[in-house]
Amino acid sequence: METTGARWSLAGLLGLWAVTRVALLLFVFKVYVFPGPDVTSDVSVIYQGWSDVLRTGTFPQEDVTWQYPPAAALAILSPALLFWLDYASAFFVLAFTADLAVLLLLHYAGPRPGRSMRGAWVWTVGVPLLGPTVYARYDVMVTAVAVAALLAGARHPRVMGALTAFGALVKVWPVLLLVAARRRSAWVSAAVTAALLAGVFALAMPGAFAFLTFQRDRGTEVESLGALVFHVARHFGWNGQVLLNYGSVEFLGPYVDMVSNAALMLTGLAFGWLLLWRLRARRFLSHTLADAAFVAVLMFTTTSRVISPQYLVWLIGLAAVCSCFRGSRMGWPVALVLAASLVTVLEFPVWFAHVVASDGLGITLLFLRNGLLVLATLLAARVLWRGTVSAAAPAPLPAQAARTRETPLPS
Repeated sequence: METTGARWSLAGLLGLWAVTRVALLLFVFKVYVFPGPDVTSDVSVIYQGWSDVLRTGTFPQEDVTWQYPPAAALAILSPALLFWLDYASAFFVLAFTADLAVLLLLHYAGPRPGRSMRGAWVWTVGVPLLGPTVYARYDVMVTAVAVAALLAGARHPRVMGALTAFGALVKVWPVLLLVAARRRSAWVSAAVTAALLAGVFALAMPGAFAFLTFQRDRGTEVESLGALVFHVARHFGWNGQVLLNYGSVEFLGPYVDMVSNAALMLTGLAFGWLLLWRLRARRFLSHTLADAAFVAVLMFTTTSRVISPQYLVWLIGLAAVCSCFRGSRMGWPVALVLAASLVTVLEFPVWFAHVVASDGLGITLLFLRNGLLVLATLLAARVLWRGTVSAAAPAPLPAQAARTRETPLPS
């Protein structure tokens, strides 16, 4: 009976994944038109333009919208692997492939002792909540690398370190996966991999690190937590503007710099909290690595000057890895991230015009989405602290311990 139930569960998982992913492909290939602005234009215009420049042997260092580490060039150039397809079509197919790779990783990890198939379900359900944006950005590719790194972390720290370094050189945020890494080999592997890759790019292609200046000069994007100040202020006479700036729709005008600096301060405080947690944490279990990475990326995302819709792909991927461990207590934060993802597709692209206009619907959607992210961040941080630092952290029940087979990780 258990085997039959498992087979039905697997069939349901694969069936739901297939149906939802076919729907995403139909939208990005424009067989059906998804409501709101065309999310695929970034691929056919911006990404393809960058690809043309990268093929000449240099980074697009004159383009301020290029705000990515050097290994991002690999993602942008990757459609050339499918040379029989046009650029945009090849990109969508590769994004789909990365999505499938995450599902296979989570499915492979699920049946292991102390693991669960919940992670595969979270990924299957969570990704389509964001709509076709998932396949129209390269973030799903980076997330696949991050998921592989976290799942390898406990048994293969060197592999985790190398994958983390590679991911960080594609889109920075995967460096946060190391926040709970205790084994020196993971850090050494990450440092060596990062140094080698950065050196190769710096020597081979001019402008490899021009992105650092462009990121520094960004303002407050209209979907961020800080942007809520200006959305409300516009109804009370604030005379700023909403313009396309540095590749995203941002607020420009009085007090924008102040709010942007406040966001940076919040990010600094978040990293300070993570450092304090790392110094005080004493109880490391098999799921702590994933839980800590989830908390760190939640903090980085929520306090950022920019909360683009594709950032939720990162959170869904890390939420899925947390859910893959039976011992993880991140259930509520994971549910809140999934709810935030559903609201995200409503604010972009479905009703993005209302967000840009700062009308009642747009402000309500942003308050709801960002509020869910803030709540998820606070709850996740509390769970992590209580489970690893607090002296009152409860010991697992005997039956639970036998089921999860969790033991503290070695130093």
